[in-house]
Amino acid sequence: MNKFRSFRDIQDSLLNNKTNCKKIVQHYLKEIEKNKELNIFVEVFSEEALKRAKEIDQKIKQGSSGKLAGMVVGLKDNICYKNHKVTAASKILTGFESIYSATVVKRLLKEDAIIIGRLNCDEFAMGSSNENSFYGPAFNPLNKKKVPGGSSGGSAAAVSAGLCLIALGSDTGGSIRQPASFCGVVGLKPTYSRVSRHGLIAYASSFDQIGPLANNIDDVAIVLEVISGQDNFDSTSSRKKVDRYSKITINKTTSKIGYIAESLESKGLDVEVKQSIQDQINKLKKEGNIVEPISFPYLHLLVPTYYVLSTAEASSNLARFDGVHYGYRSKESSDLPSTYFKSRTEAFGKEVKRRIMLGTFVLSSGYQEAYFTKAQKIRRLIQQETEKMFQKYQFILSPTTPHTAFDVGRKHPNPTTMYLEDIFTVHANLAGNPAISIPIKNHTNGMPIGLQIMANHFDELGLLKFSRQII
Repeated sequence: MNKFRSFRDIQDSLLNNKTNCKKIVQHYLKEIEKNKELNIFVEVFSEEALKRAKEIDQKIKQGSSGKLAGMVVGLKDNICYKNHKVTAASKILTGFESIYSATVVKRLLKEDAIIIGRLNCDEFAMGSSNENSFYGPAFNPLNKKKVPGGSSGGSAAAVSAGLCLIALGSDTGGSIRQPASFCGVVGLKPTYSRVSRHGLIAYASSFDQIGPLANNIDDVAIVLEVISGQDNFDSTSSRKKVDRYSKITINKTTSKIGYIAESLESKGLDVEVKQSIQDQINKLKKEGNIVEPISFPYLHLLVPTYYVLSTAEASSNLARFDGVHYGYRSKESSDLPSTYFKSRTEAFGKEVKRRIMLGTFVLSSGYQEAYFTKAQKIRRLIQQETEKMFQKYQFILSPTTPHTAFDVGRKHPNPTTMYLEDIFTVHANLAGNPAISIPIKNHTNGMPIGLQIMANHFDELGLLKFSRQII
């Protein structure tokens, strides 16, 4: 069986009786086994996926199947699936089994998607390389010496390697878009509140958003259409009507586009990445679009603001993992204080501990005003400036990442240097806007380069149309 690179190919094959759901699942299971050394899946639901495939084949024969029949999906290991393990790639959740399914999972299953397994990620979605995982690093299928990016590294790598058709990831500061760029796939972070967060293990609640990764725009569009919409289990989810993203056509109209001038002059931006973005700008101009540079005065404040606020939220959200109610408990515990202390010390990874401590510090007495409150004010300024930009422009362009995928095991003398991986992606999370990463070309080192496009709140339809115009 040939590798399926689009859902349309699968639908055509099913319609013409060239294959069935059972054969499709068997194909993916073989590919997963063949690529075990990439460490992309932390658990594969082999028997369950095959059983479900048979049920959906029957539905197809009866003409009662859902719109995602035949779609094989991988879940990032921080999205809950009832009666299945979920650990957020952390030792602290060893043995934990979810008692309910995330809203996105319910919506996928309702439309007859087949969930094939759990995907590796950075612990509690904290990282930009997928090396901060209890299960060990995942590897980039395009070059096994390179990282797949993070924190949704397993999700991007699974799609890129053809181990599932679609993967769901979560994006707190770029965790869908950065790995999408590193692995040469399409990754979308929706508008904050467009997709329910119910059943997503929280990292930073005012930033987190679930989104799809796929090989093309059409597949991202149909999955987004299914998982979007208001949810009574998530009070922050939007009541706005969900557009028919799956009905997008190629956008033949011209657009007014801005690009952040400071991002192209950013220190550390790879020369070829810069040139590829410049080439894309020139191409869009030739096609009749108005493309202009914009000055964004807060670029240097994006990363520090994001890390002050996200670590503060993380320190609060992760307090529930205490070794008492569920998950890992230290065998050295002798009383309640030692249970808390030893369980959290032994079971949280280095990066998670670092962020919890940073967050606790910025919320502590005497420092909250100087750090947390100030960061909240700067976030509002960033949001206001972003709103002004979208009063003038339909889309904002930038590189997704400052360079291509780096080597596994690369060491930094200062661990916070890795935080600069998010320099171009955190803007969309701070402002709550939708943003997508699309592959535009390959670097001379053979690795893909991603273009990031950001749109106004809830304009995912326009964003998808414009992205299709480019690729």
